[in-house]
Amino acid sequence: MRRRCVKLSTPMNTLTQASSARLDLLYAWFISLRPRTLLLACCGIVLGGSLAGASEGAVEWRWSVFLAALATALLLQIVVNLANDYGDFAKEADTPERVGPLRGMQLGLIGPTQMRNAIVTACVCAVFSGLTLMALSCRTAAEFLFFLGLGAFSLIAAITYTIGRHAYGYRGLGDFSVLIFFGWVAVCGSFYLLCGHFEARAFVPATACGLLSVMVLNVNNLRDIDEDRKHGKITLAARLGPRRAQRYHVALGVAALLALTASAWLWMPQRPWVWLWLVAIPVCLRHLRATLTITDTRDFRFELPTVLKTNLLALGGFSLGLWVGA
Repeated sequence: MRRRCVKLSTPMNTLTQASSARLDLLYAWFISLRPRTLLLACCGIVLGGSLAGASEGAVEWRWSVFLAALATALLLQIVVNLANDYGDFAKEADTPERVGPLRGMQLGLIGPTQMRNAIVTACVCAVFSGLTLMALSCRTAAEFLFFLGLGAFSLIAAITYTIGRHAYGYRGLGDFSVLIFFGWVAVCGSFYLLCGHFEARAFVPATACGLLSVMVLNVNNLRDIDEDRKHGKITLAARLGPRRAQRYHVALGVAALLALTASAWLWMPQRPWVWLWLVAIPVCLRHLRATLTITDTRDFRFELPTVLKTNLLALGGFSLGLWVGA
């Protein structure tokens, strides 16, 4: 009787273990994608699309172009996230002492070969999506070539952020890169592709979007500043040191609020509801005040949800205001 029980239970135990292993692997891939950053990647495209819709001289606004731009931004962000996982693991910057959320390779659930294959797959998908976007939106050969070059530059920047001997994320250039790609490229690029022309005033909300995204990066860098320094990852926060990096963070917040104020004045004649972004001010000010009072940089992990909320309220409120009354 006992032998029979053992035989019956063994396949069930094996099945349970296999199911658990599959769930663990899915979870590892999920956290490696870093869903919060994917949401941030959407903000710039949504803002750019909203600005294009509010522009008086815009050509017909097309959902196909907007969705293609959104898909391309998301896929490029996935490339960045997977490449960061691989690059930081290869450089031994991801250790058990790291304060931030665990990653798939750090947990030992995703191997280097698997991650390299995933990066290549994401790159291929990003290229296909980008070419589709250009085919849908570019009106001349010059436009196509310009955005082809911009797309290639974006893909290279996504990979070399942490991968390679000269990874620029290890040299304190990550903040400027985020300002460029999350702000100017995402907002102004999607604006032009949807609108058919460019307006200088779109550069102001694009800068605000970029600065808010840099704040997210700086919170992460402040949180990991000790471990990053220990493993040679010299972010801008690591170069500045904790106190100066905290003051730099406040300066980023103030500059973003000023840029949003200027943006609202510039776009108010067409869309007075752009002032909806003001709902973000109380959250942002509480965050900036807390930034100056933190003494243990590891506590910045508790500020990450707040700075993300600031991004969503400010950019979401501004974008919604552009559509209200359209």
